[in-house]
Amino acid sequence: MKLIWNFLAFTLLIVMNTLAVTLPLNNQSTGEISNRLDIMITPAGYVFSIWSLIYLLLAIWIIRQFPKTRRDLPLYQETSRLFILSCLLNSAWILVWHYNYFLISVFIMLGLLVTLIGLYKRMKSTGPSLLDAAPFSIYVGWISIATIVNITYFLTEIGWNGFGISGLVWAYLGVIVATVLTFWFRLTQHDLLYPLVFVWAFIGIGVKNMQEHSTYSYTVYALAVIILVFDLVYKRTRQ
Repeated sequence: MKLIWNFLAFTLLIVMNTLAVTLPLNNQSTGEISNRLDIMITPAGYVFSIWSLIYLLLAIWIIRQFPKTRRDLPLYQETSRLFILSCLLNSAWILVWHYNYFLISVFIMLGLLVTLIGLYKRMKSTGPSLLDAAPFSIYVGWISIATIVNITYFLTEIGWNGFGISGLVWAYLGVIVATVLTFWFRLTQHDLLYPLVFVWAFIGIGVKNMQEHSTYSYTVYALAVIILVFDLVYKRTRQ
């Protein structure tokens, strides 16, 4: 039954994403809403293609449950409820985002992040293989970034003045905080893939802002290189 519910929840998620693109929901695409406001910490549009990788890895994760020899593994038994909840929250976020309920979208995104962190911890406790862990390493990494972007979007949309601090300063603070988060996660969880998501996103942030804020872009590029080098060097050190 857990396999069936996992499959149904994931199917719902794919259907919601398909509707968001093909209809689209409320006659506006996810990207159109995102581009409505100039948020410096938002990556270039191509970066969001990472969702295709996440969904592909999640599909493989579910398919690997089909054999009877794997169906009852702790990896799936311990994570099933949280996986289903993550699919429901992700689907709900798509709906409220497309209908411009941005405050609600922040709370749903935070709920999704907390759910995925809990799922990630349970998954790690089962001693998973790289293929079993990869979907959630990348998923948690991307939702960590998406949460920062979602909150920034909402605050910009309601006209928050940032305590009088310029948007450029907040953009610098955002990528610095994200970098510290990446280092902390790498050191505590020994996860090779999580930092790579930030490298991917940072390059996209640099690409988007190069014309208007080149110094900021070069700073973000430098942070991406630092994260990448640390990620690879720390792996070798541990080995």
